[in-house]
Amino acid sequence: MTSLPVGAGRRCQAFLNPFHSAQYFSPEIQREVGALGIGGTESFGAVYLAGRAAAFGRVGPGPVTASFFSFSHELISQHIPAVWGIASPEDILAARLRAADAQLRRLLGEETVASAEMAEAAELALRATEACDRSMRTLYAAHADLPVPDAPHLALWHATTLLREYRGDGHLMVLVQAGIDPVEAILTHSATGKGMSHKWLMRTRGWSEDDLAAGRERLLERGLLNTDGTLTQAGVDLREELEDATDRLDRAPYEHLGAAGVARLTELAQGYTTTLVQGGAFPSDLRG
Repeated sequence: MTSLPVGAGRRCQAFLNPFHSAQYFSPEIQREVGALGIGGTESFGAVYLAGRAAAFGRVGPGPVTASFFSFSHELISQHIPAVWGIASPEDILAARLRAADAQLRRLLGEETVASAEMAEAAELALRATEACDRSMRTLYAAHADLPVPDAPHLALWHATTLLREYRGDGHLMVLVQAGIDPVEAILTHSATGKGMSHKWLMRTRGWSEDDLAAGRERLLERGLLNTDGTLTQAGVDLREELEDATDRLDRAPYEHLGAAGVARLTELAQGYTTTLVQGGAFPSDLRG
């Protein structure tokens, strides 16, 4: 097997992740899950939490808080387990898949969805998941128990879900080992310029302004954050160390796929993600 170029797995994941996560902001997911009775005005939290947690089955808020990490337990408890009394996890998962199908057809187009390249991308991504291990990978393991859809574009969406959650589970291990709590993780990520805008952070994560202010004080005391909210050099170094450690925990699927396969999957995923972004799959004010 040819060794991977440095950073190849991280770069591939950077284009695979949006293929999955674009759905969270789509009108299709709001419509499909909303038709089950979940959601309504400003319903991002209920729909997001129900859709992503449904793979666990009828769990309470504890496992969801533990595995989602960056969301407050209070926010999660507002919706979990109440959503299971409105719609079953199975019905929510089916709605989620219908939403993915509709969004991808709308933004990528029928020709792309039915193309040989889409089938190739799905085959490559699924092959990468063959090397993923369930051990200590809670969200990955839950989604890995779900069936692979037949349609190539949905098989690719399923595979990107698995690869996204696999990397995410590993990243949480790294954060915990580094002594970074959920609020501190959000703040240091935002300070890199790659995180959510304040508006979307407040809308989606459930932390209060006081929670964020306390987190900033802890990071100031640790010498990781400047008073203006930017990262110190120690903070910059820590964030890069966290990503490097995450890469090491995330290398198995990309090593299994091999250098040529990773390069081809990256090329295909970049094209699809670019089309999704240009089509307005993500809010214009999401980053900040």
